[in-house]
Amino acid sequence: MCGIVGYIGRRDVAPLLLEGLQRLEYRGYDSAGVVITGPKSAGLKMIKAKGRVRDLEARIPKRFAGTTGIAHTRWATHGAPSDENAHPHLDREGKVAVVHNGIIDNAAELRAKLIAEGFEFASETDTEVLTHLIARSDAEKLEDRVREALRLIEGTYGIAVLHADFPDRIVVARNGSPVVLGIGEKEMFVASDVAALVTHTRQVVTLDDGEMATLKADDFRTYTTEGTRTTAAPTMVEWEAESYDMGGHDTYMHKEIFEQADAVDRVLRGRIDDRFSTVRLGGLNLDAREARAVRRVKILGCGTSYHAGLIGAQMIEELARIPADAEPASEFRYRNPVVDPDTLYIAVSQSGETYDVLAAVQELKRKGARVLGVVNVVGSAIAREADGGVYVHAGPEVCVVSTKCFTNTTVAFALLALHLGRTRDLSVSDGRRIIEGLRRLPGQIAEILEQEAEIKELAAEYAEARSMMFIGRVRGYPVAREASLKLKEVSYIHAEAYPASELKHGPLALIEPALPTVAIVPDDDLLEKNRAALEEIKARSGRILAVAHQKQEKADRTVVVPKNEDELDPILMGIPLQLLAYHTALALGRDIDKPRNLAKSVTVE
Repeated sequence: MCGIVGYIGRRDVAPLLLEGLQRLEYRGYDSAGVVITGPKSAGLKMIKAKGRVRDLEARIPKRFAGTTGIAHTRWATHGAPSDENAHPHLDREGKVAVVHNGIIDNAAELRAKLIAEGFEFASETDTEVLTHLIARSDAEKLEDRVREALRLIEGTYGIAVLHADFPDRIVVARNGSPVVLGIGEKEMFVASDVAALVTHTRQVVTLDDGEMATLKADDFRTYTTEGTRTTAAPTMVEWEAESYDMGGHDTYMHKEIFEQADAVDRVLRGRIDDRFSTVRLGGLNLDAREARAVRRVKILGCGTSYHAGLIGAQMIEELARIPADAEPASEFRYRNPVVDPDTLYIAVSQSGETYDVLAAVQELKRKGARVLGVVNVVGSAIAREADGGVYVHAGPEVCVVSTKCFTNTTVAFALLALHLGRTRDLSVSDGRRIIEGLRRLPGQIAEILEQEAEIKELAAEYAEARSMMFIGRVRGYPVAREASLKLKEVSYIHAEAYPASELKHGPLALIEPALPTVAIVPDDDLLEKNRAALEEIKARSGRILAVAHQKQEKADRTVVVPKNEDELDPILMGIPLQLLAYHTALALGRDIDKPRNLAKSVTVE
């Protein structure tokens, strides 16, 4: 949450920063700001605006030249969206500028002390505390001033600092919020995501927690917050700049839904081992003996990743016969969990930077647990922190609402379940059956997406609903949960997900014609049980939209999806419901790529 971008070099900095902010807007979009300086500038020049980056751009005067600057797009934590609360924040002399991603836990205490010392605050933010702390320091070097301030801070941060007295450098630091350096030709970039950098450079350095860096136009150096030099090994970004464009689609969500067939093909590529009817997952760092010693699997994720984890836990139990469950990482880390040495923990995150998941991983590592990561972004914090893992190779996902990454994560779990199963008791024939099912997925996804026109008509029918119920049983229940979340996120229609088996224990009281029910009805051993649930809803005049492998008599409408293996069906059954959420939101005129109050990459608690 929140996007940081900075540049130091020879080019006109304002257009570069605005372009970077546009690419980071998915991380927050309630206000934005920019501060610049340069060899011909007197001090710092700052512009801020409530609203989107385009609102900031409209305020930039024609004469706003400089060659060094930092900028920010905000998702509000402390203080409402406003010009005053927008970043950057300046000290009272206008010499120190700070942009910040994260939360300073002891901000109120520090603010009170600074006010007692005579400092005046211009905003409600926690970040301004840091600005005044840096300004208060009389250390000789900017790096030492920042370090002194950070020693007083409790909480998380990714920061960039510009100082009018040190116009030849930008100082950055990281603790819990991502900071990436981009290395150019006699120019340096910094951002909270490579999306802001790839147009200009694909050579990057990712800071670790507790690390700082000084950026100059022709050089950079990294060191710990204690001042010890660190070695920064640059890596190449996997994706081209074009991967972050809309590619002819009206929204990123539509583009990313339609990329799923190719994305699934990518996560499978090079991993299937036909000889032994299994898969090769080289990054697991888990040999067969260690895999056989696993007695339980615990999957940790948040939001959509948690739902993918629910599907993954079922696959692991079914194929590997290892007890498995999923839990929201945000709850897990606060309940003092028993950490079993025979349990394999799996952390799931699209960005690999989700703070609640990262904090759970760090707590597990502290207690000696083995943790694998299932993440999309190569080299992300969770990928680096985990003992091993599986990249889901979904490609850049820009829309706040996750679609293709959810699908690829479930496929990655299918691969992991097959791998664990074949090291235990899953037969060769069952292994071959699952592999054949995996290979059918890209073509079947393409078949589902061909039904877009029909699903668009359905969305027009259901867009007037004020609330919707989603139901499913066993394999269908996590699909119902994810579809319910997707509709809520993007259309703002209230939605509830329940196990179909639980209807009679309460939710049936809600059923009436004005509350449509979306039912997940796979052709598996629970088909007749699911049909009985539809009977119960129909008997109470409920409207039903079924997602099934064949037309359902009791449903008003049925979206038919191709049948795969029972274990893999959940991967396909959620895809038409992504389209339903998309077209419902479109019919309601929602801002699909930037839903209200949300941001991607939740890097704060």
